[in-house]
Amino acid sequence: MPAQLFDRQAALARVGDDEELLVELVRIFLDDYPNSLTAINEAVTKGDSHHLEQAAHTLKGAVANFGADAVVREAFELECQGRMGDLSHANESLRRLHEAIRQLDDEMRPIAQAS
Repeated sequence: MPAQLFDRQAALARVGDDEELLVELVRIFLDDYPNSLTAINEAVTKGDSHHLEQAAHTLKGAVANFGADAVVREAFELECQGRMGDLSHANESLRRLHEAIRQLDDEMRPIAQAS
């Protein structure tokens, strides 16, 4: 895992260097991503490949806005497993996703608390 997951410069570029907008998007993401993570967890637990694909795709799209490529890769891996209907490695992928998203959360939380 890279030393830092959140690419602030990439995220700022995506919002036209609007710092206030970035802070708002970070806050929204931090409030919302647990719902996607819960959906991913439930899909893996139930062996529901279709819902895993959808939930992982949703999280991947949200994370991509912040230049967090390592988290995007983990979500994409789960999305592909769901699409292929092969969840034999989903628990390991899910563990890596949890680690990555926890690090991303730690990096983003100070931004959300700014202002």
